[in-house]
Amino acid sequence: MRSAEQRNGIITSKRNARDKALSFASPYLVNDHDAYTEATASEIVQRIAKEEWTSSQVLEAYIARSAMAQAETNFLYEDARKRAKELDAEFATTKTLRGPFHGVPFSVKDNYQIEGYDATTGLTAWANNPGKKDACLVAQLRAAGAIIFVKTNVPQTMFAFECSNPLWGRTTNPWNNKYTCGGSSGGEAALLAMDGSAIGVGSDVGGSLRIPTSYCGIYSLKPTAERVSSVGIRPGFEAVRSSHGPLARSVQDCELFCKTIFGQKDSSHQNIPMPYQAVELPSKLRFGYYLSDGMIETSPVCKRAVLETVSALRKQGHECIEFTSPLNRAAMEVFVALASSDGYKKMLLFLVTLGPRLPSFVRKLACWIAKTFLGDSLFSQLFSLAREKSVTEFTDLTDQRNEITAAWYEQIWDKYGFDGIIAPVQSLPVIPHGGSAYLSPLAAATIIYNIVDSPVGIIPVTRVNPDTDQLSTDFVPGVSGQSKVLESRMYLGKNPIYDPKAMEGIPVGVQLVGKKWEDEKVLAMMHVVDEALGPRGFGPGSWKQREKDSDS
Repeated sequence: MRSAEQRNGIITSKRNARDKALSFASPYLVNDHDAYTEATASEIVQRIAKEEWTSSQVLEAYIARSAMAQAETNFLYEDARKRAKELDAEFATTKTLRGPFHGVPFSVKDNYQIEGYDATTGLTAWANNPGKKDACLVAQLRAAGAIIFVKTNVPQTMFAFECSNPLWGRTTNPWNNKYTCGGSSGGEAALLAMDGSAIGVGSDVGGSLRIPTSYCGIYSLKPTAERVSSVGIRPGFEAVRSSHGPLARSVQDCELFCKTIFGQKDSSHQNIPMPYQAVELPSKLRFGYYLSDGMIETSPVCKRAVLETVSALRKQGHECIEFTSPLNRAAMEVFVALASSDGYKKMLLFLVTLGPRLPSFVRKLACWIAKTFLGDSLFSQLFSLAREKSVTEFTDLTDQRNEITAAWYEQIWDKYGFDGIIAPVQSLPVIPHGGSAYLSPLAAATIIYNIVDSPVGIIPVTRVNPDTDQLSTDFVPGVSGQSKVLESRMYLGKNPIYDPKAMEGIPVGVQLVGKKWEDEKVLAMMHVVDEALGPRGFGPGSWKQREKDSDS
């Protein structure tokens, strides 16, 4: 165990190294660089193929832009420049692209191993221990012509849906720095929202791709867990498998990632070698939707995002049927119980909740108080589940996980015959810094789809508008949801968390859910939804408008 002085020394050293790397970035020149940073990854490859752009020109624009974002942990600028020159020389000679991502600047979440660079996940204990080999996914991207040029920030241990740690500091929301960018892939989402990267990759075990994607107003896909390799990535939980997928500024770029990566075997043969298979959708799709997970009252703006999506789809002739999501609470309870089974020892004693460390009698007393005097059975139940488990309890919980999955197919997919499901990403559009410490049950809205292992796309829909998104004056906490404690904190009091005026302009997305292994269908439906919603101020260049608004 290092002393506080040693830890502070590491922090100072790593941040100084980051500042030094930043000094090698050129200034961002609007007239020279905007064309590159406002292009999607797909467009970049096309322009390079036509010999209109070079890999080096594109990279320099993204280096300059990324230096403005401050969402990164490590800058690979010099290695990236060398790589770009190699690609340019090769293309000049052969006139053949290296692969589908030839010359595309890629950002990578900090938990991915890259040869010669740390993968700290915000822990000083893992600093100054550079990777000896690229993660399998990183190697696959390089082979496809990608240029890895930055690693991005995460919350410490990645088990929170915001983005702050003692080593690298805090990454804020690019639309409002009073709020978090989300997590745990928060550095990725913030960087992409600011056009500081062309496309990136992250991981998701409870919403870590989807939550920051919605908070920051970009696109992502959480694939079925085994579609993309996890070899060479800081490990998560075996009982709830982590998914790895793209964060991007368009559906097309999410699709390009999947076309390139799906089906590639990893060195351990752990992922499913199922190549990308294009699907043809029927002209009329059948969508299910819900406005609440049944646990916590959904804010007006998050409901509006779902309803605007439903309205747009109906105008295109698609069928949309409202239904009740019956298993979110059971999924959240199993997730909390499984994740805390070792008392969070795997997290090196750092954290997220005090629960597992409490003596049993204190935990029982807190649960009884919450249920008896506060009328909050949800808080009571989740708190009681966050404790160390026996092996028997653990295996019983994995059985419960499988039973929830079977029930979800029987009660939802089989019963209604949906092609896809439209759902809120969370009950709130965004949370303040530090909010995930007491708002963790909000992740139930995304966790259900980790438990049942569904592929899920995130599509930005709208932004918080104080004129349309005020809370009803007759709102009573704990009536429609199940947590009086959380809903009171979220919506009532002198300083409620949900404040449409303070949150004005924050993006709000929706989840588009499909059946396990139907990742390609989800991507195809993402195109349908995106086109139905029409132009709405998202995609490359959208953050530029925010800069103009701030200056005016």
